[in-house]
Amino acid sequence: MSKRDYYKILGVSKDADQIEIKKAYRKLAIKYHPDKNPDNKEAEEKFKEASEAYEVLSDQQKRQKFDQFGHAGMQGGFDYHQYSDMNMGDIFSQFQDIFGDLFGGGSGFRRQSKKTGPTPQHGHDLAQALNISLKEAYLGCKKEIRIYRYEKCDTCHGSGSEPGTKPTACDKCHGTGQVQYRQSIFSFSQPCPKCHGQGFKIEKPCKTCKGQSRIQKYEKLNINIPAGIYDRAELRVSGKGDAGIFGGGAGDLYVTINVKQDDKFYRQGDDLVTKLHLSYPQLVLGAQIEINNIDDKKITVKVPKGCPVRKDIIITGKGFARLNGYGTGNLVIIPQCNIPKKLNTETKAALLNYAEKLGDQDKPNNGGITGFFKKFLG
Repeated sequence: MSKRDYYKILGVSKDADQIEIKKAYRKLAIKYHPDKNPDNKEAEEKFKEASEAYEVLSDQQKRQKFDQFGHAGMQGGFDYHQYSDMNMGDIFSQFQDIFGDLFGGGSGFRRQSKKTGPTPQHGHDLAQALNISLKEAYLGCKKEIRIYRYEKCDTCHGSGSEPGTKPTACDKCHGTGQVQYRQSIFSFSQPCPKCHGQGFKIEKPCKTCKGQSRIQKYEKLNINIPAGIYDRAELRVSGKGDAGIFGGGAGDLYVTINVKQDDKFYRQGDDLVTKLHLSYPQLVLGAQIEINNIDDKKITVKVPKGCPVRKDIIITGKGFARLNGYGTGNLVIIPQCNIPKKLNTETKAALLNYAEKLGDQDKPNNGGITGFFKKFLG
């Protein structure tokens, strides 16, 4: 039987470009598709004929030979019988780009990859909170935490099978994990009910992990907290999440740092801030006060003469370490006036005398004290 001209089969002219050829083939593929023409040998032959024509005309070298010599030019370089010997699955696989575009790859046209064993799956990330003090955030520290995580089974080394055995392909879906069904002109697939879509079965599950490839365990971890860590910061501990399934990589552990409030100090950016209570004479005359920093080290604070209340005193380099840069913040001291609630007679007289000399007395005979000293004398 003589073979038909490939251009006539696809219904295109000899100067048709690749886009026209592809569109013509797609049209014929839809028309003669076996799902639309069940048990129709004529439609099946036309489908194969169109596929053969497209296979030649979509290849530039084969097309040139065909244009020059016709079917005779294809001898030795093209097997005329390959399409008559192919089944539909072979053709779908060969032109899966065409059928994938047409049907979205969901109608069974693409060959399902076959499995003889499980596919490794990456483990989940884990999260845990850790509380530390402001002092620990200032200095940096090491903390121990306990986590409950999946670890790779030591008996089967993550395979899920007893040592010396291997999983086998499911005999119902032949390792694809999908079972094909046909309804009218449509075909569809569903997860295999026997292997639950896995495509394999474990004949002899590991006795330790029951075929799950991993087991849950408590683990102690030492977490290094860098100096300068801030509240709600998140630290990533690589590989300390759940172990993967069937040998897949482990997830990560994310530790959220909660910094507790301190009674004397607080943080403002990278600065460490505290209040310093001083007497009125210390504010007026100036002073040198020794205090304990948050790390319990002694620091001498120089209070200048005439120091205003709430006027910051800065001690450089004594704040928090900068995590995203070099150097450290500052220690910021906020002066507060320590006003005594009770005064003895001698002290009260001395303050009255001082107030009179400053001119802070409105009416000397009735003790009408105003301004700053009124807070002292009540």
